[in-house]
Amino acid sequence: MGRMTSVIPQLHICSHPLAQHKLTILRRKETEPKKFREVVREISTVLILDATADLPLVDVPVATPMGETIGRHVQDRVGLIPVLRAGLGMVDGALEMLPSAEVWHIGLYRDERTLRPVEYYNKLPVNPTVQVCLVLDPMLATGGSAAATIDILKRWGAKHIKFVGLIGAPEGVKRLSDAHPDVPIYLAALDERLNDIGYIIPGLGDAGDRQFGTA
Repeated sequence: MGRMTSVIPQLHICSHPLAQHKLTILRRKETEPKKFREVVREISTVLILDATADLPLVDVPVATPMGETIGRHVQDRVGLIPVLRAGLGMVDGALEMLPSAEVWHIGLYRDERTLRPVEYYNKLPVNPTVQVCLVLDPMLATGGSAAATIDILKRWGAKHIKFVGLIGAPEGVKRLSDAHPDVPIYLAALDERLNDIGYIIPGLGDAGDRQFGTA
């Protein structure tokens, strides 16, 4: 992991103890869907803190019960773009940290024969309404869906885009960083590899199936 983060400087692995603890719960095959959804939400709040650490602030006057001071507000509007359907589980955790964020959905599925993403849903408005876009998808496996989603956002006119996920494979990280070297990648873990059907090893299985009980 250390070598890859040095080769790909836009890759950020969250080392926070709570993120690592919660990721272990998600990896366990015994974790049931209800608990899985809860923990996805919880770990997402930690990852969002990492991904938004560089948001610009502006000074604002504040009247406290004891006097006047200068506070600071986040300047940019943030958009959350969950990749359907697995990315839906990360939205509530992100909204806990960013309650005024806009949420726009993009639907992609992976063709199991070609492993390539196919777009089937897109509810972006005509013109960008936010300054920062956070793409939410638990698994960065082949990188195809992430790269395709960011292609869509760039065509839409988005200027500042970040990817936030739980686990990545080296193959997916490389594909995304090659396609979009300007997009930072925030993960809780970088795993070993993909298997021959495009799943992350050791990973946690299919994040969508495990959230919604459809495995």
